[in-house]
Amino acid sequence: MKHQNILLISLIFLAAGCQETPPTTTSDTNYPNNRPPLRPNPYIELPLGAIQPEGWLRDQLETMAEGMTGNLDELYPAVLGKRNGWLGGDGDGWERGPYWIDGLLPLAWLLNDDALLGKVKPWIEWSLENQREDGYFGPVPFTIPPDPEEGIQKTPRRDWWPKMVMLKVLKQYYMATGDERVIRLMTAYFKFQLKELPVTPLDQWSFWANRRGADNLMIVYWLYNLTGESFLLDLAELIHEQTFPYTRVFLNDSCGRYNTLNHLYHYNTDNRYPFDEDLIGRLCIEQLQSFHCVNLAQGIKAPLIYYQQHPADKYIKAVKKAFADIRKYHGQPQGMYGADEPMHGNDPTRGVEFCSVVEMMYSLENMIQITGEMDFVDHLENIAYNALPTQASDDYSGRQYFQAANQVMLTRTRHNFYEDDSHDGTDLCYGLVTGYPCCTCNMHQGWPKYTQNLWLATADGGIAALLYAPSTVKARVADGKEISIREETRYPFGESILFTLTLPEDASFPIHFRIPGWSRNASVTINGRLYGQYDGGRIIKIDRDWENGDNIEINLPMNIAISRWAENSAVVERGPLIYSLKIDEDWRFVANHDKFGDYWEVLPKSPWNFGLLQSAVDDPSAGFEFEAGKLEENPWKQVNPPGQIRTLGKMIPEWKLYYGNAGPLPHSRPQLYLRDKRAEEIILVPYGWNALRITEFPVVE
Repeated sequence: MKHQNILLISLIFLAAGCQETPPTTTSDTNYPNNRPPLRPNPYIELPLGAIQPEGWLRDQLETMAEGMTGNLDELYPAVLGKRNGWLGGDGDGWERGPYWIDGLLPLAWLLNDDALLGKVKPWIEWSLENQREDGYFGPVPFTIPPDPEEGIQKTPRRDWWPKMVMLKVLKQYYMATGDERVIRLMTAYFKFQLKELPVTPLDQWSFWANRRGADNLMIVYWLYNLTGESFLLDLAELIHEQTFPYTRVFLNDSCGRYNTLNHLYHYNTDNRYPFDEDLIGRLCIEQLQSFHCVNLAQGIKAPLIYYQQHPADKYIKAVKKAFADIRKYHGQPQGMYGADEPMHGNDPTRGVEFCSVVEMMYSLENMIQITGEMDFVDHLENIAYNALPTQASDDYSGRQYFQAANQVMLTRTRHNFYEDDSHDGTDLCYGLVTGYPCCTCNMHQGWPKYTQNLWLATADGGIAALLYAPSTVKARVADGKEISIREETRYPFGESILFTLTLPEDASFPIHFRIPGWSRNASVTINGRLYGQYDGGRIIKIDRDWENGDNIEINLPMNIAISRWAENSAVVERGPLIYSLKIDEDWRFVANHDKFGDYWEVLPKSPWNFGLLQSAVDDPSAGFEFEAGKLEENPWKQVNPPGQIRTLGKMIPEWKLYYGNAGPLPHSRPQLYLRDKRAEEIILVPYGWNALRITEFPVVE
């Protein structure tokens, strides 16, 4: 099925007039940076295909290809079959088709997989070959409203929102092929938008486009950097004006604890807001409307996308304040927030939607390129190595709609979620369409786009490794010299990362490396000689003359640390991973015949209601013992954990099930007194490895 020669894959598109090589640079660096008057970015995305996954990461991507990602058209044909509106049909014509291709396309290129690329081709070709003369592209609007069909989103076909997803797809396709038809389509479509948005604004057909306008804006800027057409900057201002005013809302201090990130959920029926300052205040004070979880994950980048055109400090301040508020009022330790689907507080049993996980990753990936902020990189890595792997089954045949930091029973029952009724209690079960089907299609962008951001070009003509995973990159540096760097590592399970350079000739250029915020006394060696030692939260820039075969080794000591969360609970961390109680699991298949399809329930076979000892929390180096494990081909599969932590805990009899979840978290201040209870050994494993878990622990005497 797989052919490792990328030329074979490129040949699939030659009949359509595609180029075999990516487009040439349009800036004084090796890859296109922002054109004036846009602010230059410190980091630049490499062409799709420049980075090749290796080791456990490649196995993860191959598992996706063999599972839902590579076969969703066969598993979900009612939506992704030939009737889909994005293939010219009369069926589903909204977001789910573009969602799937948004993950499938980069996966196909990363694996050099011609079979997957063959599945992508019809979606690309239909969009490119069926644009109207006025610039509109996408599913053909119905003249007569169609009859509804259960589970199919036929309308609204004119909605601006799904086209934003397909614009992301076409951008990736262009970066891999250089097909100039993409430039022509986008140019015509953006002229259409400039003409139509004053009459039919982003929120004309749904409020989703209004909340997610940054996805539209970022592609406008990307095209401007390639073509330099000034009308695109006018369109950018219009899109920003019609997008929900995230900057003003994030910076609003007048609401105190009851800010907009802490509000009850409510759909505004007319889907419109005039965005005046008085209204923004009322959104806080009257608690009329809060963020939908996925809207927040996508919209949080909006201030920084616009910052490229208007680089004022308030845009960075707004995003940092938003993250601080989310952490305080809704945060969970895997980097996400309780929102099932509205924002719902910081209880560790609150649901986290899969769409929110992958969209927050995508937002952070773009914000890192714009700002180079190390807090954003740490946050992205936290989500990728904790939240992302656990929400899909090991073989990628099913997924949860919601995950939670503390989840001890995954059954079809009420869970005290906002969506309990409409999803009939299926939100935590592993299935194809349990909960709600949007995540079935959108989940696939997580790992491929993370892989695509392992390496970035730098504005100073070098290369940057800000995220770590086994991979090889080929890139142009210095004055256009092509180099290759191989990264060998067990990270995030191991502490050492080895980089080996392959150069056709000696070259001088900078390499940027990140020292994570959690790291202390990290060391960098070059060709076996110590280069320096550093504490975390910084970039190490090594600018020197490099020779073929040079190697750099980074060692990041991973010490056990404790962070505090809801009800003063304790979370155990080691490096980029958080650790959860290992609970023996009983997986039960349920053959189901309603709209939620077949699914798996998971029940506990061992106790879960443990607290950590105060003495261990006070002195983690003495209270916890780490044991390295064997690194399987796919470390997230439940065979052997890639590492575990032993400690002592006490069972808390009063902590019981509530609505199929772990009950209310006992408060740890100063601690629970269980002096008459015997401490017993418990084992903690990486959060992403198991399905059942306690992650936020009460602390006991």
